[in-house]
Amino acid sequence: MNYRRFGKTEWKVSEVSLGTWQVGGKWGSGFDDALAERILNRAIDLGVNFIDTADVYENRKSEAAVARVIKSRSEQVYMATKCGRFLNPHVSESYTPAALREFVEASLKNTRREQLDLIQLHCPPTEVFYRPEIFETFERLKDEGKILHLGVSVEKVEEGLKAMEYPNVVSVQIIFNMFRQRPSDLFFARAKEKDCGVLVRVPLASGLLSGKFTKESNFSPDDHRNFNRDGAAFDKGETFAGIPFETGVDAADALKGRLPQPLAGSALRWILDHPEVSTVIPGASRVEQLESNVSASDASPLSSENHQWVNEVYGRYIRDHVHQRW
Repeated sequence: MNYRRFGKTEWKVSEVSLGTWQVGGKWGSGFDDALAERILNRAIDLGVNFIDTADVYENRKSEAAVARVIKSRSEQVYMATKCGRFLNPHVSESYTPAALREFVEASLKNTRREQLDLIQLHCPPTEVFYRPEIFETFERLKDEGKILHLGVSVEKVEEGLKAMEYPNVVSVQIIFNMFRQRPSDLFFARAKEKDCGVLVRVPLASGLLSGKFTKESNFSPDDHRNFNRDGAAFDKGETFAGIPFETGVDAADALKGRLPQPLAGSALRWILDHPEVSTVIPGASRVEQLESNVSASDASPLSSENHQWVNEVYGRYIRDHVHQRW
């Protein structure tokens, strides 16, 4: 495992880390504590020292499992959690200092910790990023010793750019992959300038970049890849990176024709070839999946010809669907 500097925190984090949205099972299948603990422990065995979770993942079960495993280990493992998505309605007006303070207190209780390593606003409405009092709330929580650092998780490049204007924001979590390339323009340059950590989520475009799907692939009713294709439950960009499923299959097939296989490994390596990325946080619902993801850290960088082919496929199939939207 290779490690990278995590912005102004000065942490050295595993460049391939772990996202835990589906760590206790596949999307829609419920939460299996034993499976989650096997995956989490194996991740740490392999050198992963940064784990991303959220209070809403399986109604706090993921967050609790991550904290429990980290506590049982002797290694230094950083835990990032998130807050805000329990707000209903999920609108800017619901974001208040009191509500956010309650979320932090709830996560402290759920994780049995006195301080959270990194708390992230969980993809709030764009308007929230223009409200200084929200970010001041977390400064007070830091002064009280309840959080160590504040980060944000965003849907749009605009939101990430705005968030980095607040001095206490140490990291931005953003979607970046072969099918969502816009962050590599202005956003990465600004993150480097601000010394801001960059967490990359949805690196495989909800599995499209595994190269294993066909246009006939089906997903369970409780899987967001079924019910959220048009953004019915949350931002459309979280599902298949926001592109039509059939188009994504065509693009993945085109990539498979030229890139080293398996495609998932090339997709993760492509992200790591961007030095502005602090860590990529693919999910895993099986130990074998985790092991495959982690191996990208030791893989050789893709060739310039490979990078050119990815850009050609992006321009031919994907760009018009996503580039200006997020």
